[in-house]
Amino acid sequence: MRLVYGIVLCATLIFSSSLMQAQKFDYKLLATSRTSTMEKEMNQAAEAGYVFGSVMGGETGMGGKEVVVVMVKNMEAPVAKKTYKLLATSRTGTMQKELQQAGDEGFDYCGQTVFQSVMGGREVAVILERDPVSGPKRVEFKLLATTKTSTMQKELNEAGAEGFEFLAVMVGKTAFGGSETISILKKVPKKSE
Repeated sequence: MRLVYGIVLCATLIFSSSLMQAQKFDYKLLATSRTSTMEKEMNQAAEAGYVFGSVMGGETGMGGKEVVVVMVKNMEAPVAKKTYKLLATSRTGTMQKELQQAGDEGFDYCGQTVFQSVMGGREVAVILERDPVSGPKRVEFKLLATTKTSTMQKELNEAGAEGFEFLAVMVGKTAFGGSETISILKKVPKKSE
């Protein structure tokens, strides 16, 4: 009986080890202080089979204010040629409009950050992705922005009652110098809508 358990244990360990070795990843770290440059670099990486991993904005080790994106390529998976769009603005009203235009074009949410732009302003940056394999799908976005967290609570619940799914929250500075709590939500309309 011990021999059988020993054989099963060895087979399990060998199988588990081979599974762990099967996955290999390659990473691309993109860093720039210009949002237009970042979008271009993300799409170049996407052409080579990389997909969005994560985003962060702020000061990097050398003291520069940059947006940093990590792109990931699964070396064992088929190449996924996605398209990326980076939206950045210091005006929440502009961001809502740009988000919805991108949603109408089939882009979906990936990530967001706040960073200091070259021109000296703090901008809210949102990264969107379109997957040609899954086909065009319209996404309805809702951006909520307020200086009062109690107001955000109420607006989130109202949006949730309308079927909007919460994606992320951040604190950003508006064009007028005030801090706002900003939430992004989405809803994928049903075929009949």
